[in-house]
Amino acid sequence: MATLGVQTLPDLRQARRLVVKIGSALLVDRGALRADWLRALAQDVAEAKARGTDVVIVSSGSIALGRGVLGLGATALPLEQSQAAAAVGQIRLARAYEDVLAPHGIVAAQVLLTLEDSGDRRRYLNSRATLEQLLRLGVVPIVNENDTVATDEIRYGDNDRLAAQIAVTIGADQLVLLSDVDGFYSANPKDDPAARRFDVIAALTPEIEGMAGDAGSGLSKGGMKTKVMAAKTAVAGGCAMAITEGSVLRPLSAMMAGAPATWFLAEDDPQVARKRWIAAMKPKGEITVDAGAARALGQGKSLLPAGVTAVSGRFGRGDPVDILDPDGVRLGRGLTRYTAAEAEAIKGHQSREIEAVLGYPGRAALIHRDDMAL
Repeated sequence: MATLGVQTLPDLRQARRLVVKIGSALLVDRGALRADWLRALAQDVAEAKARGTDVVIVSSGSIALGRGVLGLGATALPLEQSQAAAAVGQIRLARAYEDVLAPHGIVAAQVLLTLEDSGDRRRYLNSRATLEQLLRLGVVPIVNENDTVATDEIRYGDNDRLAAQIAVTIGADQLVLLSDVDGFYSANPKDDPAARRFDVIAALTPEIEGMAGDAGSGLSKGGMKTKVMAAKTAVAGGCAMAITEGSVLRPLSAMMAGAPATWFLAEDDPQVARKRWIAAMKPKGEITVDAGAARALGQGKSLLPAGVTAVSGRFGRGDPVDILDPDGVRLGRGLTRYTAAEAEAIKGHQSREIEAVLGYPGRAALIHRDDMAL
């Protein structure tokens, strides 16, 4: 084993919000679900939730399950057959998670996403709001790429990067990639017996990126290169990321008991990283607030329509806008939940009046405090 940089390791017991990525090769064996493994993982998830940790699972497996049902074999599939296999497998995958979590009193939810959903700011905010609400309700979201509709142009292509994007989206502080290797090595350990495993990587240097070879196998599409790409996304968003061998029963418990793993350390706290990202955006408009709203923002509150006195610029839902006080001094920047026209219509109104003004229900806050950098 080896280390690079600071050797302080994150502790799963201390995770506030945890994302766990599960690959097809761990979950499915020759077209059949590894039910005993999944039941054991559910025990890990239940214990994490009992500690007060929010848990999101990013799970592959729909195509692998579906092709087994449809008898499509293990060879590469054309797009239409992959989408058909996903449609058949996805319902079985969701049911499997529901079945193993229910005995622990845990409700599971299915969330299907594509790269387009995170690339489009409005869809990004909608998916973030949905995941946040599910977590507040104590639900464990099961996230997968929407292979039924995804094409090459809108695909992540691997769930490593999807998991990292989800971790950043929900402000997770820890992400665990359950893999077929027990960490990040200086070379592919299957080919080079002298390869060294790193316990901790404090910075993703060009040297580290150069070590990433293709460690994918079987039904898994993600190799070590995609895991390093995932790590770059995660750590920049304030989320520490681990790679560990996942085929053992209860792999999260095994990690806490000292099983080998590599931790990529986060650059910042998730909230700090998110606010820095928002602050760096180019604003597309301005929203002026009254003195009462300015004071409320300073106390960490969201911006409600009632406190808005003026709206300028051309912006859509999810676009960044500057927030100005009554004297025109910039207080900060935020991602608006309404278009410029909608914001103009509801300014000065109470949140309960939004539906009457717009003709359809809307969110109570014009800019939520989590989407604001002051």
